[in-house]
Amino acid sequence: MRRNQTGTRPEFEHPESLRRLLIRLDQAGPDAWRSDPAATELMRHAATKYAALARKHGLDPWEAATAAFEAMRTPSVRRADDPWAVITRAVQITCIAEGRAHGLLCSVHQARRPRYSQFHDAERFSDRENQLTDYHPAFHATTSPFDDDDTHPDDLDGVTAAVSDAILLLSLLGWESNAARAAVEYVCSRLAESSSRAGAYESLRRDRHAQALLDLPSETWFRTLRILLGTPDAHLAGTNAGRGLLLRLLIGEPLSYLLHDNELVTKIIHSAPAARQKAQP
Repeated sequence: MRRNQTGTRPEFEHPESLRRLLIRLDQAGPDAWRSDPAATELMRHAATKYAALARKHGLDPWEAATAAFEAMRTPSVRRADDPWAVITRAVQITCIAEGRAHGLLCSVHQARRPRYSQFHDAERFSDRENQLTDYHPAFHATTSPFDDDDTHPDDLDGVTAAVSDAILLLSLLGWESNAARAAVEYVCSRLAESSSRAGAYESLRRDRHAQALLDLPSETWFRTLRILLGTPDAHLAGTNAGRGLLLRLLIGEPLSYLLHDNELVTKIIHSAPAARQKAQP
């Protein structure tokens, strides 16, 4: 392979020299890429030149060299003002598409299309700490008075009463009054900021600041959220466990009725911080 005047770089580093080499290889036929020493040297150079770009996208350098090879065989590269610039751009696009294809679990051809590339990478259920049913809206009930953005004065009175009754119920069943008020009001403040009950539950469940602020162990905090907001499991959406204490109070269930719900009463008693502290040795 001939060197340029400095003797340090291959001649095909110059755009015009590359153009002449590509034209010669094209005119010689497909076998020239296999037998011509200049073609071999060119591909080695391409693998080295685009190695960093390939690693950036998690690919092998020879995958980038393959993309360069595909570009070099096109007439547009031979006619370009700067063949190397066109090749570099083609390799960059291919590397991006390869990376997206790996993430989307589809072909590179599909990953190049905007209709597919707009999606996020595929995720395994095991990649997340939480179960899919805990955070994905497709598994949650969407009808809830807490989801309604149009709040009227009468609704505000009902919400205020529901919050007060929830605090009272927790206090009657073992919670210290100030702790019950702090926990219920914190949950309700986050619920008011969220677009849905399920979204508030997921946000609160991961809220380490709330646990520290309320001085509640993780297990007690999770129990409290399930009591107040309901269990997020889709198959329990229409049950008392799925509705949660706040929603049950909001739709008109009186305290006297809730006090006769043995399952709810047991859950509240077991969740009380004071009761759990006494149970510890």
